[in-house]
Amino acid sequence: MKHAFVRAALGVALALPLAAQAHKMWMVPSATVISGDDAWVTVDAAISNDLYYPDHFPAQLDQLVVTAPDGSMVKPENPSTGKYRSTFDLPVPQKGTYRLALVNQGLFANYEVDGQKKRWRGKPEDVKTAIPANAKNVQLSEMASRVETFVTQGSPSDGALKPTNKGLELVPVTQPNDLVAGEKATFQLIVDGKPAANLKVVAINGATRYRNGQDEIDTTTDKDGKFSFTWPSAGMYWVNASTEDTKTSVKEAKQRRLAYTATLEVLPQ
Repeated sequence: MKHAFVRAALGVALALPLAAQAHKMWMVPSATVISGDDAWVTVDAAISNDLYYPDHFPAQLDQLVVTAPDGSMVKPENPSTGKYRSTFDLPVPQKGTYRLALVNQGLFANYEVDGQKKRWRGKPEDVKTAIPANAKNVQLSEMASRVETFVTQGSPSDGALKPTNKGLELVPVTQPNDLVAGEKATFQLIVDGKPAANLKVVAINGATRYRNGQDEIDTTTDKDGKFSFTWPSAGMYWVNASTEDTKTSVKEAKQRRLAYTATLEVLPQ
């Protein structure tokens, strides 16, 4: 039952315009740059009202994909899902940059039964049995999101940073584990491998629980899908963008909604 609530919460968050999102999904590693032959990180993952303070739902780890510097897949250890957050430990023995991603895909439906509005989120193969035959005003949307963070052991590398060319993805121009307050960082957003132009991108420094405002900064991607931020201060930043199109893989869905989120650590000068 808890998993159903989490899926519904994620579906609602993806369905809302970016500016309206109260609940934000994230992953935060215990460290983003580490060294040592027996190096590990512990990662928290949640959907919360306040950034990096788990107070709403845990993120589900069944779609977690960890890519090592050499492109191989890494299996997390000690995964656990509690009331408000999920955690896992990750060994990082290889030198270079690891990419950690929660990859979610599915359908989101709005419909009415006997005059009552209903919502459903799940897998495409389940939609025919999940929605009652007497449902009216059925609206289906395909949804896909990526929630990422990056960890570097020793010197950074780019082997794990290659895109899959599926959905909305971030291609680092500036190395994501080499960000410094006051310095400009540049990235690129792509959709299905092609530049995502004219997308709004928002960055929010974490610990919003202790501020009166979000203090977000925003920009827009250029014709090549590139955007830049000059970080105003050090901290763990939540970076987010979303878009919509009609390039669905499920014929019943008329719309595809895409979202990308990253947690990036910005170090002091």
